Amino acid sequence: MLWGAHVGSLELRTDGGETRLRATFPYGRETVLAERLGAGRERREMIAARAFADRLDRGEDVHFLSGHDFNKPLASRSAGTLTLTETDDALTVDATISADMGQVSYVRDFLSAHAAGLVRGLSPGFRVRPGGETVEERGSAILRTIRAADLIEISAVTKPAYPQAQIEARNWQPFGEVAKRMTHRPAAIRWR
Repeated sequence: MLWGAHVGSLELRTDGGETRLRATFPYGRETVLAERLGAGRERREMIAARAFADRLDRGEDVHFLSGHDFNKPLASRSAGTLTLTETDDALTVDATISADMGQVSYVRDFLSAHAAGLVRGLSPGFRVRPGGETVEERGSAILRTIRAADLIEISAVTKPAYPQAQIEARNWQPFGEVAKRMTHRPAAIRWR
């Protein structure tokens, strides 16, 4: 699994204990994953438009997590608390954190960390599909472009890799039930 992220303003509002989160992960934006060290090259990455389309179009489950931790789910597609919409410009995330979930300790921790200004980033966890990437030299840098990947989860994080996300939260009415806690975490495969 590879993680990339965006930073933005994460604003949470609660009405009756329920919170709505809306986030945008823009496509086509480069970020630096590793600065030059010694004589090494700078490594850059970009997520192409609709890179996550295949798995999303099939309706497969995706989780919204706190800090890439499958033991800290905040919402999911299967529970009806997470909606993902993909356009040529961005992946839009709409999540509901129910009043019941607001009573769970790690959810309270997430909401408190946000209130303190510590959680402002958005980061997708994904697996690149075979043939779903290109790597090219660009001056003194290497650019990796992700064209096709399976989105497994998307997380609220403290230190994102991509600087362009927009994250906000609003109140909304209840929609579906909260997913059961996942008890395992898939193995991580990282490019960086």
